[in-house]
Amino acid sequence: QVQLVESGGGLVQAGGSLRLSCAASGSIVSINAMGWYRQAPGKQRELVAISIRGGSTNYLDSVKGRVTIARDNAKDTVYLQMNSLKPEDTAVYYCNADIRTWSGGYAVKAYWGQGTQVTVSS
Repeated sequence: QVQLVESGGGLVQAGGSLRLSCAASGSIVSINAMGWYRQAPGKQRELVAISIRGGSTNYLDSVKGRVTIARDNAKDTVYLQMNSLKPEDTAVYYCNADIRTWSGGYAVKAYWGQGTQVTVSS
């Protein structure tokens, strides 16, 4: 069984910063992609940033230059450093990871964290 546990959300004023963390645990063989999604009320969930094992990253256009994704592969953890936050960044942020596990055989599955609220006040 695999769990993704997120932390670091909260309330911040516009222009402020937050750092989200997501740690994966369980019967992990390897992790390919790790990323962050967000969902604002009444809107669809969207990809904010993704980190592919090997080093490549990709960002939502509206956060480029303000947000950095980083991984610690030794700790199976992904971070999202968010700077110059805007009210429109307000959303529930979800961690996502494509994880290979072993339980009598290999399996690859996408796992989700429980979500962490980020609120940016104007």
